[in-house]
Amino acid sequence: MRRGWRIGLAVVVSWLVAQSSGLAQGTTAVRVGHFPNITHVQALVARALERQGRNWFADRLGPGVRIEWYAYNAGPSAMEAIFAKSLDLTYVGPNPALNAYARSRGSEVRVVAGAVNGGSALVVQGDSTLSKPADFKGKRIATPQFGNTQDVAARAWLVAGGLRITQTGGDAQVVPTSNPDQLSLFKSKQLDAVWTVEPWVSRLESEAGGRVLVEENDAITTVLVSSADFLSRNRDLARRFVAAHRELTEWIRQNPDEAQRLVREELRASFRIDMAPELVARAWPRMQITPDVALSAFQSFVASAQAVGFLRDAPDLGRLIEEP
Repeated sequence: MRRGWRIGLAVVVSWLVAQSSGLAQGTTAVRVGHFPNITHVQALVARALERQGRNWFADRLGPGVRIEWYAYNAGPSAMEAIFAKSLDLTYVGPNPALNAYARSRGSEVRVVAGAVNGGSALVVQGDSTLSKPADFKGKRIATPQFGNTQDVAARAWLVAGGLRITQTGGDAQVVPTSNPDQLSLFKSKQLDAVWTVEPWVSRLESEAGGRVLVEENDAITTVLVSSADFLSRNRDLARRFVAAHRELTEWIRQNPDEAQRLVREELRASFRIDMAPELVARAWPRMQITPDVALSAFQSFVASAQAVGFLRDAPDLGRLIEEP
C-alpha cells in the first residue's frame, strides 16, 4: 500500500509540475509594436490572419507563446515603449531606431530585419509652384512626428537646399502632425506640403488633390527592431520570430492581392480606417517589401540626423544590426 501510495503521489506531483509548466508556457507573451500604415504591412497582415484563426507568428514560435500587438502613431513613441520595457519588438522607421540606439549608447535596441523600403514622399498642393527647397521659405510642411524618419528626411532635404531649419522654426516651419490631421489640414490649405508614408501619400493625392514632389523609392521606411534585453534573454524565440517575419514577407510578395485585402480588413477592424481597394493598389507599387537591411543605409541616416541637429556625434554602428 505504501509503495502504491508513493507511486500515486509521484504521478500526481508529475502531473502538477506538467500543468504548472503548461500554465507558465501559456503566459508567455511576445509584445510587438507597429503603426496603422501600409508600410507596416507584415504586422497588419499577421493581425488580419489572426482574426481568421491563422496565427502566423504564434504558431511558429512554439507551444504556449502568444503575440500581443500594440499600435503607435510614429517611431519615437514606440522607442519610448522599448526603453520602458513595454515592448519586445516593434516595426519602426530607421531614424527613431537610430536615435534610440545612439541615445542608449548602443545598449538598448537592435535592428533584426528589414521590412519595407520606399512608400514615403513629399506631397505639395496640386496647384503649387513649389519645386525645390528654396521655394519652401516661409512655408509649412507637416511630418508624422518630431524626430521620426520622415521628419528628419524633410528637414535634411530643406537644409541641403540651403534653408536654415531649426527644431522650432527657421526659414520654413516643419510641423509634426498626426497623419489623419495632415489630411484635413492639407485639404483646408493650412499646410503647403506633407512628408509622410503610405497610405497617406496616396490619400493626399486622391482625396486632397496633392502632387508628389519628392519620392523616396529606395530609402528604408520600416525595419524590425528588438530590445537588446529581449534578444539576449530569448535569442531562440527572437530567431524564430525573425524567421517567421521573413517567411511572411515572402508570402506577401507572392500574394499581393490577398495581402492588400488583409491590410484593408485590419485597418478597418483595429483602427476604423476604411480604405478603398483602389487606394491600396495605388500605394502598393511604391513599396519594396523586403526583410533585408544594410548598414550603409543607416550610415546615410546618421549624416542626415547630424545635419539637422538630432545627433551630435556619429555613434558606432557596430552593434546596431544583429540577426538573432
